[in-house]
Amino acid sequence: MAPQLRPESMEAAAAVMAGAAADGDPIRIVGGGTKLGWGATGDVPGVEVHTSGLERIVEHNEGDLTAVLEAGVPMEAAQRRFASAGQMLALDPPLGSDHAATVGGVLATGDCGPLQHRYGAPRDLVLGMTVALSDGTLARSGGKVIKNVAGYDLAKLFCGSFGTLGLILQVSVRLQPLPASTATALGATTDPNLLARAARTLATAPFELEALDLAWRAGRGGVLAQVGGTQARLRAERVATSMREEGLARVEVATDDAELWARQRAGQRSASGVIVRISGRPSEITRVLRATDACGGTLVGRAALGMSCIELEPDALGRLAEHLPRAASVVVLDAPLKVREAVEPWGSLPPAPLLQLMRNVKARFDPAHACNPGVFVGGI
Repeated sequence: MAPQLRPESMEAAAAVMAGAAADGDPIRIVGGGTKLGWGATGDVPGVEVHTSGLERIVEHNEGDLTAVLEAGVPMEAAQRRFASAGQMLALDPPLGSDHAATVGGVLATGDCGPLQHRYGAPRDLVLGMTVALSDGTLARSGGKVIKNVAGYDLAKLFCGSFGTLGLILQVSVRLQPLPASTATALGATTDPNLLARAARTLATAPFELEALDLAWRAGRGGVLAQVGGTQARLRAERVATSMREEGLARVEVATDDAELWARQRAGQRSASGVIVRISGRPSEITRVLRATDACGGTLVGRAALGMSCIELEPDALGRLAEHLPRAASVVVLDAPLKVREAVEPWGSLPPAPLLQLMRNVKARFDPAHACNPGVFVGGI
């Protein structure tokens, strides 16, 4: 078993990274451990660096709607703290077993939930970041106020890098007011064309939706549209009217909607099957819905963003690509180990110039090739 190290300060984390790299040990970076199966299987770690010793909420600036968090802070704990002030970090991915997902892990994997529709991906909410590189350098960029954009690209670079560039230690994030209440309009259909058309209409209408999701299984599904605020019920009724005008059936409004959205998030994970994330043009959602049916899958997705998660049985994975749009990006997330070892989870490789650029970035930040080696695209 690889040694498990839990540094309790940024300086200690940098020293751990430098020591492991100098010894030639691969470093596996671990937050809450909820997404260790994502990406390629990679090299066997020589050292596991856990962020559980870095779990302080350093600052919560309620008046500025910003916060400074260490990477090991559990997302659930951070959201509880912000909710006590009527605020939220607008990230709502599935948090895994025992809600163990950490702030650093969510950012490192670029993980999102339904709130991505309105508030964007993790990289859009980070104002500044401190990281430890494999040579022991502590690198900082950005700041803790929204107007400060110095070095912003470093934070964007590390979000979604799967820990292959270095260890995220601390982040400054922008917060949002927590809606006083929410309500969700939902409508159903068995026609994928109608569902796609209704979703496009809702996406372009001036409803100021918090979230706009699709759900589809076995030839039937629906669209869910959430609004927030003191007039949430009234505004959701207007959305419901638009759904009826588009031809959706069984249209209703739910004011107790937490369970609806919990099911949507749960559809992004699978304990025994395969989760495939599809990214493409929103205009091609009909083909993605039909591909889901052809493979016996279940889909949840962001209607206006062209991103869907499809749950499949392992033996159906090979058929999926035959039915998807050619330009769609396909990434395998959750999957049994034997499936992950048999397929390229990142799909087809990017064009050679882009892949070389990615390798150059890896070499610049992690010349020892120690950080999560082999996990990312092209063996990075």
